Amino acid sequence: MKMQGKTVIVTGGGRGIGFGIATAFAKEGANIAITNLNEQGLEEAKEALEGYGAQVLTVVADGADERAVASAVKQTADRFGGVDVVVNNAQASKSGVLLVDHTTADFELALHSGLYAAFYYMRAAFPYLKRAKGLVINLASGAGLSGKSGQSSYAAAKEGIRGLSRVAATEWGEFGVRVNVVCPLVMTQALEQWSRDYPQLYRDTIKHIPLQRFGDAEKDIGRLCVFLASEDASYITGQTIEIQGGTDLRP
Repeated sequence: MKMQGKTVIVTGGGRGIGFGIATAFAKEGANIAITNLNEQGLEEAKEALEGYGAQVLTVVADGADERAVASAVKQTADRFGGVDVVVNNAQASKSGVLLVDHTTADFELALHSGLYAAFYYMRAAFPYLKRAKGLVINLASGAGLSGKSGQSSYAAAKEGIRGLSRVAATEWGEFGVRVNVVCPLVMTQALEQWSRDYPQLYRDTIKHIPLQRFGDAEKDIGRLCVFLASEDASYITGQTIEIQGGTDLRP
């Protein structure tokens, strides 16, 4: 197993893409800490992940709360003896709201739940990552790369995460800590609802995807994250990898 004995934090790991990523790591023998705001969802995810033999810690934590993040990282390190990988997946936003209709509160929601949360988790985990020569995987989005309509605050937060990641990769390289970004387009419950609400936009989107499908949270995104965390990818840092039925590696 590639991740045997390694400890991975996955924010928003109780559902959707985060749960798919956590599942991929659990199947490779990792210890898993999953965070979310929904305690019930976390417990259901924990039960499923433990079915693969993983040791799982659940932490109810708001990524926008600096103290809560520091506590989540410490709880993980105390439970498993350190932290090897941090996957910053959690993000909230008012997607679908045009820029001119955004409020300050809408914009702050995206920034605090995404950009600030990534910053808090990275900073809190750094001492453990430094010791382990570990890895940060931050999730960004094609919404920022291509400028999708109705995604202004979401795209701004995700592009902020990309900038933060590139600087961290430069600053932390000397310590053997790698930082990469994954931009997934994944079929989740939210995306299924979007495809029903906007069928023409869905068809227009998928026809530009080489494999004519959206990614799978575990098999595509989760497995990529496992690869990035493995010795096979020990040379990869400061990269953005876009996944949407085909891979675009952007230096």
